[in-house]
Amino acid sequence: MTSTEKSDSTEPTPDAAERNAFFPSPYSLGQYVPPRTDFDGAEARGAYTEGRWKVLVIGVDERYLPMQNGRLFSTGNHPVETLLPMMHLHETGFGIDVATVSGNPVKFEHWAMPADDEAVHEAYDRFEPQFRDPLALADVVESGLGPGSDYLAVFIPGGHGAMIGLAESDEVQSVLDWALADGRFVITLCHGPAALVAAARHRERSPFEGYRTCVFPDALDTGANLDIGYIPGPMPWLLASCLREQGVVVTNDDMAGHVLRDRGLLTGDSPLAANGLGRLAASTLLEHIRENAG
Repeated sequence: MTSTEKSDSTEPTPDAAERNAFFPSPYSLGQYVPPRTDFDGAEARGAYTEGRWKVLVIGVDERYLPMQNGRLFSTGNHPVETLLPMMHLHETGFGIDVATVSGNPVKFEHWAMPADDEAVHEAYDRFEPQFRDPLALADVVESGLGPGSDYLAVFIPGGHGAMIGLAESDEVQSVLDWALADGRFVITLCHGPAALVAAARHRERSPFEGYRTCVFPDALDTGANLDIGYIPGPMPWLLASCLREQGVVVTNDDMAGHVLRDRGLLTGDSPLAANGLGRLAASTLLEHIRENAG
């Protein structure tokens, strides 16, 4: 087989580290992973200098998403969807803490890393120690929240890995409850809003009922992503459908870089939205601080 034929293949690529596990096909990566992002620096670089406020990043700590056909999707957090918003927030002046539900390292879709984007690679290097040794979310819930918390926002990155466990996490529910009750911000994109599903655990209604969001469209996970081998089988559940069942208003049916703010919830639809969501998040947090100064 020639290299051209390999790059045109729509067959998912086997992951040698796990039986019956697969990365996206070469063709799908050629369609979805550009060599550079649209990040061109933070608009408000260094604008926040007080040093108190931080953002809590909740990463995923599981790599393998079981599909309906028994195959495993080798996934994690999408690097662009994780790093671009973090870059905007960090360069604006906000502190960053990273946590996972278990306290185990954050898993990444390294096959989605933009090969020629030095700023993104530098950001990954900067935050790698925190990705490798994150906080345990239970410890954050126990001692890091409350009215006096230094966390102004919670950021839940995307990537199909967000569909593993976050929706069933009592700790994620506790963080979201705190954020809503204390007027803090929740920032998420693509499949990251799977975490919002946890807010309805053991309840008749979701506290996010009626909120407007942008998320990754189900039509891609049931159509093109299967057709081109980006995912190795039908999804175990569909994000937008599940959120709609809980009364959350999903405003997009396509993937075009949509971002949206509804009250304290800031969302985006895909990697195409990562830069825009980062800008929106940084400007929203700055606006909040200025309005509440003194």
